[in-house]
Amino acid sequence: MNPSTGYFVSAPWRSSGKTMVSIGLAALAHHRGVVTQTFKKGPDFIDPLWLSKASGQACYNLDPHQQTTLEMTQLFNKQASHAEVSLVEGTMGLHDGLLEDGSDSNAAIAKLLGLPVILVVDCRGMHRTVAAIVNGIQQFDKELNFAGIILNRVKTDRHASKIRNAIDQYSDCTILGEVPDTQDVNIKEHNLGLKPAADVADPAAVVESIRSLLKASSDLEALFSALPNRQTKSAQNHAVEVVTQPRDDAAKPLKIGVAKDAAFHFYYQDDLDYFESLGAQLVELSPMHDTLPDDLDGLLLGGGFPEQHAQSLSENKAFIEALIKNVTNGLPVHAECGGLMYLCRSLTTQKNASWPMAGLIDASVKMRSKPVGRGYMKLAPIQGDQTPFWAHEFHHSEISFDHKPEYVYRVTRGYGIDGEHDGVKVYNVIASYAHFRHTKATPWVDMFLSRVVKHQTVGCHV
Repeated sequence: MNPSTGYFVSAPWRSSGKTMVSIGLAALAHHRGVVTQTFKKGPDFIDPLWLSKASGQACYNLDPHQQTTLEMTQLFNKQASHAEVSLVEGTMGLHDGLLEDGSDSNAAIAKLLGLPVILVVDCRGMHRTVAAIVNGIQQFDKELNFAGIILNRVKTDRHASKIRNAIDQYSDCTILGEVPDTQDVNIKEHNLGLKPAADVADPAAVVESIRSLLKASSDLEALFSALPNRQTKSAQNHAVEVVTQPRDDAAKPLKIGVAKDAAFHFYYQDDLDYFESLGAQLVELSPMHDTLPDDLDGLLLGGGFPEQHAQSLSENKAFIEALIKNVTNGLPVHAECGGLMYLCRSLTTQKNASWPMAGLIDASVKMRSKPVGRGYMKLAPIQGDQTPFWAHEFHHSEISFDHKPEYVYRVTRGYGIDGEHDGVKVYNVIASYAHFRHTKATPWVDMFLSRVVKHQTVGCHV
């Protein structure tokens, strides 16, 4: 194997166990001392956190709707160049995507990146049919290269034997592993997918249990057999090369607060890398436990699950009071989803427990049992004639305003705040349900930093 070695982990359909296999693969490689870089296809914040825990370094997202083909390949090649093995976890089924021609599918991305596919098949309720599924998938796109298949959720040795015999007869695909159907090793599900690593008491123990399960039930280590076993080598995250920010050399770096705790942790790693490449100093802080420093030049309130930590957020009056003081003095804030909810006056959980929040937006938030907005969205700025751009939303809450707010975006696809608008502007805050990804088409980091610099320069609310 060479430094560009990699695999694309996919499945015939969703919830087949590809995240577990991806975590196990990353953990197996990392345990050997192999520098492992993970990626996740699509707009996902939760799986990347688990993949980061397994590999020992940050995971990056590859998104064919929010990035151009060039942006995806450049990001992959840059981060993969620092690693000895790269792993990309897919989403949904191997050939699934929004586009009917499959050009945004997992298979298309695997071919674009030149990665062989590890196919994870959920074998519950069938045996010979597994061979038909594998054979059909192989024949569907003969340009796709397969490294092998993982038989997941196998009930018994007899069950495995029937599947193995059928695949040997009808397919030439290599069986890499036969993972038993067990409830002892799993990650609990949440309404947006897997339970976030930040909400698990001992995520390292979960990763280790998955690694041990895959090691005991498969030949997955053979995928790394040509790589040296260097137990003393530690994997380190490689951010993008830092370049000089276009400001006066004597000026101090912009200090940007980043809310990061169990309530707020949805950020794209390459967005954070880009902030630092421009010379910004990122300061992690917790609205649950800390106070807000007065020397920040800007603040990011990312997405997450504030409803699950509403009491802690509400009771941290020191942070709320400092936030109100700084925001009313013009502190530029970029808030997404959970950050938007936190800035409202109150948050009511599904159990009808209501908690006071920051109160900077005159509105109340109510959690719902079903998604209000979920998936890709397109936004068009209300001011100006900018082309609509992609974003995405995942929220089970809705907002009731005391009076009509000042909106920043018009929703052309998706739901946003009211089905037609998203992005509320108060003071120097822009808060939306939309999650943004910094790209050439959506340069949200540049736009945010321009607000920061303008506030520093003129000290006004923009």
